[in-house]
Amino acid sequence: MTCPRRPAGYVRVVSSTRRRRRLSETKIVELGRRVVADEAKALREASRTLDSDFARATIAIADCSGRLVVAGMGKANFVAQKISSTFASTGTPSLFLHPADALHGDLGRLSNGDVVLVLSHSGETDEIIRLLESVQEMKATTLAITGSKASTLGRMAQITIEMGRWKEAGTGLAPTTSTTVMLGLGDALAMAVLELKGFTEDSFRLFHPGGALGRQLMRVRDVMRQGPHLPKATPRATLSEVIAIMTRTPGRPGATTVVGAGGRLVGMFTDGDLRRMLETGDVDLRQRIGELMSASPKVVRPDDHVRMASKLMRAHKIDQVPVVDERGRPVGLLDVQDLLAQRLL
Repeated sequence: MTCPRRPAGYVRVVSSTRRRRRLSETKIVELGRRVVADEAKALREASRTLDSDFARATIAIADCSGRLVVAGMGKANFVAQKISSTFASTGTPSLFLHPADALHGDLGRLSNGDVVLVLSHSGETDEIIRLLESVQEMKATTLAITGSKASTLGRMAQITIEMGRWKEAGTGLAPTTSTTVMLGLGDALAMAVLELKGFTEDSFRLFHPGGALGRQLMRVRDVMRQGPHLPKATPRATLSEVIAIMTRTPGRPGATTVVGAGGRLVGMFTDGDLRRMLETGDVDLRQRIGELMSASPKVVRPDDHVRMASKLMRAHKIDQVPVVDERGRPVGLLDVQDLLAQRLL
């Protein structure tokens, strides 16, 4: 039996597993720890070298009337994308610009008032230098994160953050330590700008309405039941009347606030209270709710974070909590079903 002829140019691929070195699990873990330790050491050393140029770069970005444009080549291009994304999510309009694309028309993305942040460990990458030359003609503010201020990039940028020259962790064949330090400095810039601009948790929530972080930063007022969805009864209402109130309230919250003089909250009555009464057989539908209610219910305020309110509800094993204003008047009701529906619990 003859074997089929292989097509011209055929190359036999040998599985890399056949050439894999034999290393114990302990040795592999040691290698991993060494890389992480080397990168952590580099970050600590880089933090100590920050100087007034870091402050100047922070101020330039915070005062930017346009957008922060971040650019990098090779592995630095992915770091640039992450840095740009971090700035955008923390209140600084930002976009990523690939240097090669920029030289073929994408420079049109830049506008007056933009600040351009360029990343390069060597500071000598051709595409980066050509990009900066073009940006300078547009009179945009130029910032750089690079290994040395003496590099071509370091000399060309108006403000240069010197990250230092780093031996790459591991085999040294691929960018590791340098990109880690670059990313760390980008994060440091973003957080410094955030502080300088007074970016708040509420501001952060506006940029993250659909994410888990945004949900955790929601305020009670954003999810509480209010208006016709907020049941209220007076202390003189009978148990029968209160059951009717709880039943006809839209959404059937299974609880009602009890409101006294001046509209202040004086108590709370829930389905759980009613079930416990039924279990004991001590139910009189004519009894006043003021005698049956919980007189000191847990409460939250509209501006409280939902995460704090949900923690309170879990700790005390309650399904509803009234929301009161500064004068103790009920303005809403927080229901566990609403928190579950929005994945806040």
